[in-house]
Amino acid sequence: MASEMEALLRQASVPVEPGRIAALNVYLTMLADWNTRMDLTSVPDAEMARRHFLDSLLPLTRAEYFPQGVRLIDVGTGAGFPGLALAIARPDFRVTLLEAQGKRCQFLRAVCDELDLSNVTVIQERAEVSGHAEGHREAYDLAVARAVAPLNVLCEYLLPFVKPGGYALCWKGPAVSDEMEDGAAAARKLGGSVEAPVTLAWEGENHLLVPVRKTETTLPQYPRKNGIPAKRPLKKDK
Repeated sequence: MASEMEALLRQASVPVEPGRIAALNVYLTMLADWNTRMDLTSVPDAEMARRHFLDSLLPLTRAEYFPQGVRLIDVGTGAGFPGLALAIARPDFRVTLLEAQGKRCQFLRAVCDELDLSNVTVIQERAEVSGHAEGHREAYDLAVARAVAPLNVLCEYLLPFVKPGGYALCWKGPAVSDEMEDGAAAARKLGGSVEAPVTLAWEGENHLLVPVRKTETTLPQYPRKNGIPAKRPLKKDK
C-alpha cells in the first residue's frame, strides 16, 4: 500500500524515486517525534506531508531550475524546508542548510545522520554573516527560501550567495503580488532581476515559485548587518 507521501508526490507528478520516498518518510517520522519536544513546526502531524514535503518538492516539476548536480543553499531552513527535502529527493544536489537556531540545527544533523546524507552540510549562522563569508558568497547555483520574509528582504538574504547566472528561488503564496514592486527594486540593487512567478497548481491550491536571476555581482555592502535587512528593507525609490 502506498504511503501518503508516495500518493501525494505521484498525484502531483513530482519526480522522486521510490527509495527516496522511503527516506522522506523517515524524515517525516522524525519531524513529528522531535516536534513533541521542541518548536519545529506548528503544522499538525496529519498535514505535514502535504504542507511541508509536497510544497517543498513541487518545484522539481520545473526541471529547468534544478539541473543535475547543482550547489544549493537553503537560507533560514528551520526544520529543513525546502532544502533538506530537496537533498533527500535529489542526492545529486550538494545542499547547505543555513539556520541560526542551534536546536533546529541539532534536529537537522540528526536527520542527516539517520539517513547517512553525504550531500548535506548544516551551518548555524545568520544570512547576514554567511553572505559575506569566503566559500559562501557568490558560491551557489541556487539559493532558496520558504516562508522566511517578504520578497525584498529575501533578495538581500539570498542574492549574495548566488553566482552570476544562478537563481534565488522564493517559495511564495498568492499574496506575493503585493511584494513584487519592492522585490524587483531590491533585486536590481543587489545584482538580480525578478522573473514572473511560476504557478505550481495542485488540488485547487496555488503554490508560487518566484525566480530571481543573478545578473551581476552583488555590491560588497550587501547583505547589511544583522537585522537591518528586515528592519530597513530595500524598496522602490520614491
